[in-house]
Amino acid sequence: MKWRCLWALPLIGLSAVCAHAETPVPPTFATQFITVEKDVRLEVVDWGGAGRPLILLAPLGAGAHGFDSFAPKLTTVFHVFGISRRGFGGSSIPDSGYSADRLGDDVVAVIDVLGLKRPILVGHSIAGEELSSVGFRYPEKVAGLVYLEAGYSFALYDTEHGDLTIDSLELKRQLGGLLPGGGRPDQKRLTEELIRSVAQIQKDLLDRRKELQDQPDIPRPAPGWKPPVIPVPILGILSGMQRYTELGPVPVLAIFAVPHDLSDMFKGNPEGQAKAEADDLAKTEAQAAAFAREVPHARVVRIPHASHAIFDSNEADVLREIFAFERALSAVPVVTPSAAKSGAQ
Repeated sequence: MKWRCLWALPLIGLSAVCAHAETPVPPTFATQFITVEKDVRLEVVDWGGAGRPLILLAPLGAGAHGFDSFAPKLTTVFHVFGISRRGFGGSSIPDSGYSADRLGDDVVAVIDVLGLKRPILVGHSIAGEELSSVGFRYPEKVAGLVYLEAGYSFALYDTEHGDLTIDSLELKRQLGGLLPGGGRPDQKRLTEELIRSVAQIQKDLLDRRKELQDQPDIPRPAPGWKPPVIPVPILGILSGMQRYTELGPVPVLAIFAVPHDLSDMFKGNPEGQAKAEADDLAKTEAQAAAFAREVPHARVVRIPHASHAIFDSNEADVLREIFAFERALSAVPVVTPSAAKSGAQ
């Protein structure tokens, strides 16, 4: 597999806005389209298999067929599905509905329509926000969450360090409540929220300034220069990220590349590579540590020098961890509310 990555944002978190270059592979699969909202149908791929259902969720810019090489290797243990989120793959491309919780609702709608009993959700990259949305709001719908290089700030907000992107989006939403018709009658509480948010933004900006102090100034754009047009689905997802500070009681496996393999980016520039790797290690390790700290029931796995497409660069490691995760889930009996009530009598 080959991946095209837009390194337009910081190295970690939304560092890699990655689109999968979907190389034709001849796997066996079936495709159906499921309506999740008026005029919105999602492409759902079924690679078959037996066992617990498992749903694969793709990174930004890719559809479910980005997993055509990886998914069949899971079918020995799972019945494997993949969802192309709205805006990508063969799914509908509406003008709205790209917030993290709306995308999470889409996943739940597919689970319900297919009648799947507590599947495992496996998400790569930006799909981490859908995993967190579902796990926090609908823990009864899923058996577990697997974050494949997907546990960054859009999936779990680091309460100790903050995140400039997430904090800026939250501040923007809060500021909207000050406007006439903003829908926030609780102005006293809103004001307190804004004071805290502004203080956090100031801290984020000071940290950002420190990161940028050794970088050369970028020349002003030439007259007539226009920024690239970002497609509606990508812009909607980037602006619709939310702050998730907990994931609920759902079992979690979070796999990180710590540090990432950045060698292809710095050919002939060992000094630049060394600095980038040091920065990457610090930021990625901080997020992995936040996951371990703030989700104490999670298993956090660090794979050194893996690529962002970790299920490609380190396929055997990822398969081993997912299969072990399933064995651990199967070893724990599921207690239903009725069973718990019966046992208490």
